[in-house]
Amino acid sequence: MSVLWFVLGLIALVAGAELLVRGASRLALSFGISPLVVGLTVVAFGTSAPEMAVSVQSAWSGQVDIALGNVVGSNIFNVLVILGLSALITPLVVHQQVIRQEVPVMIGVSLLLWALAADGEIARWEGVLLAALVVGYTVLLIRQSRRETAAAQAEVDAEYAEAFTPASGAWQSHWGVQALLILAGLALLVLGAGWLVEAAVTFARYLGVSEMVIGLTIVAAGTSLPEVATSVMAAIRGERDIAVGNVVGSNIFNILAVLGISASVAPAGLSVAPAMLAFDIPIMVAVAVACLPVFFTGALVARWEGALFMLLYTAYTVYLILRAGAHDALTGYGVALSVALPLVGLTLAILAWRHWQETRATPDA
Repeated sequence: MSVLWFVLGLIALVAGAELLVRGASRLALSFGISPLVVGLTVVAFGTSAPEMAVSVQSAWSGQVDIALGNVVGSNIFNVLVILGLSALITPLVVHQQVIRQEVPVMIGVSLLLWALAADGEIARWEGVLLAALVVGYTVLLIRQSRRETAAAQAEVDAEYAEAFTPASGAWQSHWGVQALLILAGLALLVLGAGWLVEAAVTFARYLGVSEMVIGLTIVAAGTSLPEVATSVMAAIRGERDIAVGNVVGSNIFNILAVLGISASVAPAGLSVAPAMLAFDIPIMVAVAVACLPVFFTGALVARWEGALFMLLYTAYTVYLILRAGAHDALTGYGVALSVALPLVGLTLAILAWRHWQETRATPDA
């Protein structure tokens, strides 16, 4: 029965997120809001709606390990699996704005989360701070979109309008229909989150592992399904900027909004497990930092880099499994990871440096 409720919860979350994104996107467009702003905010944030629903529900009911594990695990999953899988389908071109602004913002908020969690707790006032920052970030995006040149704005608007406007032109229907879609999506999100959290707690008790591990793995992967669908379909259709932007935007939203609101509504803030503080959050930060040299090398995520991301996620998951079972091989495996991961980071940094040197030398030639 727990498996059934978990599956039903995932279906409700995915369906709810789809209705919410469609309804909100079309409603915004019908009121004359720029499709660029809709793409950067409603769509990227809407795909994180399952994380929001699950983490808030978990925090409110006292399962703080699931709430925090869901966000940290989702951010790791988004970069390593979703970008990795999308890059294996087709090499991903990265827009310069993503390299110059969005990735540094993602790294910055990841480091901020690490700093806030250093004392073993994310207090309610810290949650309010994170939630306030997402408002500031959204305002920044809107103001930037208004400064775009008319030609660039028209080009991007056309791209997003095509991406989110059905052939039938249904987005132009009455605003009441879109409002009903939004309400239906929210209802499904709340319902699905309750089912999924209850099933996840049951899984943890049955398997004898912590709720944190369940949050970092099963729940994180499940709530990232909208991002998987959005980025993979964007890669298949050739909309490679959307595939990358969706992941980076969702990661920023997960930390600032999802975790911020979760900490704000939790009865006593969010306590951070020592294991998460010592390993999982640093891994999340390292994954965010790794995006910069990967994206910088030719503004392209190549297939080999996608395969590397998938391999890194497999190694991370194996470590979680060994840690959950207190396996004898955990110590040796941990030592191997502590050697391999810095080497991977050093290699990426060297490649980025060499590419930068070649870029500087090209105009002189």
